[in-house]
Amino acid sequence: MAARTIGARSGKPELADIVRAHGAAFRAAHRLCGVQHRALRAIERCRTAALGGELRQCDRCGTQRYVYHSCRNRHCPKCQTRAKERWLAARRAELLPVPYYHFVFTLPHQLNALAQGNPRELYAMLFAAASETLVEFGENPRWLGGEIAATLVLHTWGQTLSQHLHVHCLVAAGALSPSGAWMRSRRGFLFPVKALSIVFRGKFLAALGDAFARGRLALSGATTALGKPRPQRALLAALRAKPWVVYAKRPFAGPDPVLDYLGRYTHRTAISNERLVALEDDAVRFRYKDYAHGARRRVMHLEPLEFLRRFALHVLPRGFNRIRHYGLLANRSKRALLARARAALDAPVPTPESCESIAAFWQRIAGLDIERCPRCHRGTLRLVATLAPQTHPPP
Repeated sequence: MAARTIGARSGKPELADIVRAHGAAFRAAHRLCGVQHRALRAIERCRTAALGGELRQCDRCGTQRYVYHSCRNRHCPKCQTRAKERWLAARRAELLPVPYYHFVFTLPHQLNALAQGNPRELYAMLFAAASETLVEFGENPRWLGGEIAATLVLHTWGQTLSQHLHVHCLVAAGALSPSGAWMRSRRGFLFPVKALSIVFRGKFLAALGDAFARGRLALSGATTALGKPRPQRALLAALRAKPWVVYAKRPFAGPDPVLDYLGRYTHRTAISNERLVALEDDAVRFRYKDYAHGARRRVMHLEPLEFLRRFALHVLPRGFNRIRHYGLLANRSKRALLARARAALDAPVPTPESCESIAAFWQRIAGLDIERCPRCHRGTLRLVATLAPQTHPPP
């Protein structure tokens, strides 16, 4: 018998469909933490009667349309577009008129199991080691001799939803010197990646060794043996003996490509609905890029509970900030330092952007007039009733 395919009304599945179909079995088979439960619950209820909403009616033809509220969970692929656009609007006022470099700092896969039991601690160490490395290289007169402007974004996944811990770093090509001058980088070069890798590795392993010594890490399952000093020393030695990966891309040629990059990376979830191909009784099929073979596009088949297990790996700890700013962009003195940098670059002060309405946002992003009747295309949808959340909404 052919496998039954489940999907959205368009015939294409969404992440919410997978959670609704297999979430109960997945929860029964796996021990989840609170944030994982909340994320899956939010995703399956997003834009359904469970969250309430509004009933709108066309003032010409009488067509009625239900508009349900979104969950606003940061792991939901349907709730990131507007959040991303608001964030980008705030970042436009902070970009400097210089090229920007893109670095990627990656942790070895030997640390994956430790990160699963201690995500907050390991992710914080990753941010600290990468940012301190970049800041120190920026302060070194051999390279720049000043304070850099850097934004770091945490990603924990690879294309197949496997665990791949890394931070993307966007760094301005230059630094503000203590005297207030702008120190420009050499053309096509910012920092040497081999030296960055060595310093990054040293900083992270020093922090990890300290965490072991202070007993700050939870150790169970595959990491239980690390509760003793000898296995800890063996792990640190093995990690120190291998090269760590720091990758540098060619610089962006100005603010517009930088914003395009930020839009792709900052509010990305582990998998988007666009990558999902089909949900069958015994498999989830989704597209991925096979970077080991020239970034060829392929389709992966995963058993539904394994798919959800991989997705749940990338639910962040509650309140953990996955986008952080350093140097000139650090919140403590950002306004004053950016003003000094613009003065040194003879750059104008950007005009603040006004708050955009939801209707104007969708018109700009998707060319969609959400207030226009989808049936007669002439009338306007007017609010006629507010819908309370339903405890047991129909499927």
